[in-house]
Amino acid sequence: MARKKKPLPLLESVKIEAIAAEGKCLFHWNDLVVFVSFCVPGDVCDVQIRRKKHSFAEGEVVRFIEYSKVRAIPFCQHFGVCGGCKWQNLPYEEQLKFKQQQVYDQLSRIGKIELPEFRPILGSVHTQEYRNKLDFGCANKRWITKEQMRNEELEIRNDSADIPRTHSLKDHPAIGFHITGAFDKILPIEKCWLMDDLQNQIRNEVLEYAKHNNLSFFDLRQQTGLLRDVIVRNSNSREWMVIVQFHYDETGGEKEALGLLKHIADKFPQITSLLYLDNQKCNDTIGDQDILVFKGKDHIFELMEDLKFKVGPKSFYQTNTEQAYHLYSVAREFAFSDIRHQTSDIKPLVYDLYTGTGTIANFVAKKARQVIGIEYVPEAIEDAKVNSQLNGIENTLFYAGDMKDILTDGFIAEHGRPDVIITDPPRAGMHPDVIKTILNAAPKRIVYVSCNPATQARDLHDMDAAYRVAAVQPVDMFPHTPHVENVVLLERRDQ
Repeated sequence: MARKKKPLPLLESVKIEAIAAEGKCLFHWNDLVVFVSFCVPGDVCDVQIRRKKHSFAEGEVVRFIEYSKVRAIPFCQHFGVCGGCKWQNLPYEEQLKFKQQQVYDQLSRIGKIELPEFRPILGSVHTQEYRNKLDFGCANKRWITKEQMRNEELEIRNDSADIPRTHSLKDHPAIGFHITGAFDKILPIEKCWLMDDLQNQIRNEVLEYAKHNNLSFFDLRQQTGLLRDVIVRNSNSREWMVIVQFHYDETGGEKEALGLLKHIADKFPQITSLLYLDNQKCNDTIGDQDILVFKGKDHIFELMEDLKFKVGPKSFYQTNTEQAYHLYSVAREFAFSDIRHQTSDIKPLVYDLYTGTGTIANFVAKKARQVIGIEYVPEAIEDAKVNSQLNGIENTLFYAGDMKDILTDGFIAEHGRPDVIITDPPRAGMHPDVIKTILNAAPKRIVYVSCNPATQARDLHDMDAAYRVAAVQPVDMFPHTPHVENVVLLERRDQ
């Protein structure tokens, strides 16, 4: 007979002590650190322990007794359920303080290297409507909150037994964001503050048209249903792209899909690129899918200084356009400005690793003799070449392939030893073979752009014997979230 688990305790009147990683906060209970979400340091609350391990526990705030003085009023009605903006209840100045401290802690504790004084973090120009892309899932079953569930149970108890309920609220279709831990359910979003309000109008109109015309919504478990996903993008050239994913079945669905697209095109003349696809896969990724044009072009343009960048439905572009400019400006400064006031008339050879669609490569090309970009995704490399052609840039070369396979000693011997390497790897950081090749190439300086200071710190440690950290600049790309970008300048120790 299985032993019955001991009930987890409800802790009363605990005081939240500090901000923790991943947008959570913490307090101490006995010998354990307890992590909780959607609160701020100084809050006094009752916390129900939901999970208990040997060295930590996780809890949920069930009642606030006293609110902290360091607190902001969340501006979004979905705060506390949607996990996208966990720090809306924290003043933006406090968010920036923690992000700055987070970068320092990770570089010092994980990297264990000597560090210069950090530059103050660059806060985002806008803290609302700063994104240029949002991806909304569609589902035939919506997520309902605990409060909605309690209200529905109360309604059921109060209903007359002679009036049967035909369906529950959770069976209503929805367009919105996926809920963590409930992959097949969507939290319906009425208003998202992260992007220009037109995206709210478009999303809500798609929902209303689909319900009014009895279009089916996707069931991720059963792999049935027509309406699957809606991606909305805009740009600082005032163009809008909408991509609608459908899932046709044996009886068709294309006629209904085209009807929806026509309605959206007529309703929103601001859309300059209306695209669609029939995705029969088990997931919503579109990188390997054929995308069709219903209206307008198959791309939009982003502008940066005197450059323009073509952004297609599969293109990666930093989702905070204004802040991307500041991020790339820091990278350019670190790459070409000699902080020790040395000068040279010879333009440097630059390698841009993990170049994506070549945004950084093209952005810095004027100051370089040549820029060589390397990226894993072939489609991104084609976009990078197009962006060079669009801007009349002739001193870039781009190569597609796995970084550790492309960037070899032989490649460097063929193309020249770089004076500067700019690297902007994914969250996992750089492969050890890539670090080894960089060290063998021995550039005068390395500019390391990272969306994950923890893996950046690990890589800096591995390069510390040959390179010293000369400058550190944190950049906030995503207000109200715990995510932070960081740019580090490395200089060769033997210079």
